[in-house]
Amino acid sequence: MAFTLRQLEVFLAIAKAGNMTRAAQQLGMSQSAASSALKDLETQANVQLFDRIGKRLHLNDDGSRLVPQAEGLLAQAEEVQQSLRGAEEVGKISIGATLTIANFLAVQMIARYFQKHDGAPVALEIYNTEHVVEKVLNFELDLGMIEGEAHNPQLQIIPWRDDELNLFCSPDHPLAAKGCITDEDLLSAKWILREQGSGTRQTFNRAMVGLLPEMQIILELRGTEAIRQAVKQNIGVGCLSRLSLEEEFSRGDLVKLEAANRNLSRKLYLVMHQRKHVSQSLKNWLDLCGSGER
Repeated sequence: MAFTLRQLEVFLAIAKAGNMTRAAQQLGMSQSAASSALKDLETQANVQLFDRIGKRLHLNDDGSRLVPQAEGLLAQAEEVQQSLRGAEEVGKISIGATLTIANFLAVQMIARYFQKHDGAPVALEIYNTEHVVEKVLNFELDLGMIEGEAHNPQLQIIPWRDDELNLFCSPDHPLAAKGCITDEDLLSAKWILREQGSGTRQTFNRAMVGLLPEMQIILELRGTEAIRQAVKQNIGVGCLSRLSLEEEFSRGDLVKLEAANRNLSRKLYLVMHQRKHVSQSLKNWLDLCGSGER
């Protein structure tokens, strides 16, 4: 069987877009050319890779099995091309990070990556834990850096570093003078939290086991800055990573609250698909993650 890398490229683009027209546009080719490339691939392999439902193309089992193999072949072909050009470490990598990691860790890591590997392109996409994991599973990201836990047998999950959440309030809030708060205080407070699906919310929910159904959650916000500002306005009490609060605590703009009987520690994780081809560029990024340069 003779297939081309272009056919595999078209197949992957359709798999990710779920639509022939969008895939063709992304590849800069006509729809008829993309359709012909897919048809030739399926004919040569004597297999149907998609189920056609209206204008949508949905991967079937055979197509799903081909995705990691095609992705790996294209990645290796890119490495060969780079090597022939004498540029072994300039392949693009796509990193997905959750909000706190992106703002307080990933951007600084990109700066160090550029210093070590001049001209090596990096794409950073920011989502909550749930969406990062989804995109890693779909091979839309090379690597995910997440705050929450993920449980999927298709994922390689690597514990990366320790973190903890801090409870906090405005200096004008009644709890500010207490410092250490009780379960009764937790129940009496009005809470401003991250949305469901975020790693921060996952850790908070686990820490508040036994209390959660009775807690007064008045706002759910997707951004850490929005939560900090709402708490500064004394609308309620918040819970975020210590990484995002250190400056406010040091200036006295926000007050840290201690809940001694509630465990708010957590791990940050790196996640990859088990069948992901580890290119030289991705290996360089993983080396940076494990270098201690944090």
